[in-house]
Amino acid sequence: MTEVFETIASLRLRLETAGSIAFVPTMGALHDGHLALVARAADVAETVVVSIFVNPLQFGAGEDLDRYPRDLESDLAKLPDDVLVFAPPAGELYPYGASETLVTAGGIGARFEGASRPGHFDGMLTVVAKLLNIVRPDVVVFGQKDAQQVFLVRRMVRDLNVPVVVDVVETVRDADGLALSSRNRYLDADQHRAALALSRALAAAAASGESRAAALAAARSVLEAEPAVDVDYVELVDPATFLPVADDHRGPTTAIVAARVGTTRLIDNRQVTLAPAE
Repeated sequence: MTEVFETIASLRLRLETAGSIAFVPTMGALHDGHLALVARAADVAETVVVSIFVNPLQFGAGEDLDRYPRDLESDLAKLPDDVLVFAPPAGELYPYGASETLVTAGGIGARFEGASRPGHFDGMLTVVAKLLNIVRPDVVVFGQKDAQQVFLVRRMVRDLNVPVVVDVVETVRDADGLALSSRNRYLDADQHRAALALSRALAAAAASGESRAAALAAARSVLEAEPAVDVDYVELVDPATFLPVADDHRGPTTAIVAARVGTTRLIDNRQVTLAPAE
């Protein structure tokens, strides 16, 4: 039987004898991508803690906070019985209302996802910092699909000397290539097919990676051919800085894309190595 904790005090008491701890923070609506993170956590520590908490701080005005899928019973059924689940009510993490003390994401937090979702990354980093302080894990596990989030969490851990290892698991995809996301359930069949343009665009960028210009042109060509996809951004960034690479850049980059399909916002990324033709 999965142990579920709703209070910080009860979870901390249970973790006093837990041995090494790996932590997987989630907002619930668990899918195979989350379960891959849980499996990785079980490989690297004696005890796995999964948080299920829809964090209001990272949703802006007009976003889907109220309709974000919540089904704790279904989530628990998907998890191994020996996982510890922290599922606090909002009042447990924010007993005085929305936190006025925030971890700020800086300039990178205002780019890409942050430009379209102002304040999102401040809210994300703040709740991650709170959860790391509560759980005190040896390892925290994230998915590569949220590349900007991973970059910012790693930087926060480094800058604030948080004693935790950040472990990142490759993006898990449907058989057709669509990156798994809790928001995929919003897509109907036609929208799902249209959303495949994101992963195809990234594949085109990787295949045409002689230069930044060639890679971006290849990606945009795929996206523009799908009228149901409303592109927000497509870019190549330096993995070390998350800033756009120069036109003459050679070597590793991360290709990132975000778009709306219907009312659903989707993101994806892929590693692309730029090299001149032989």
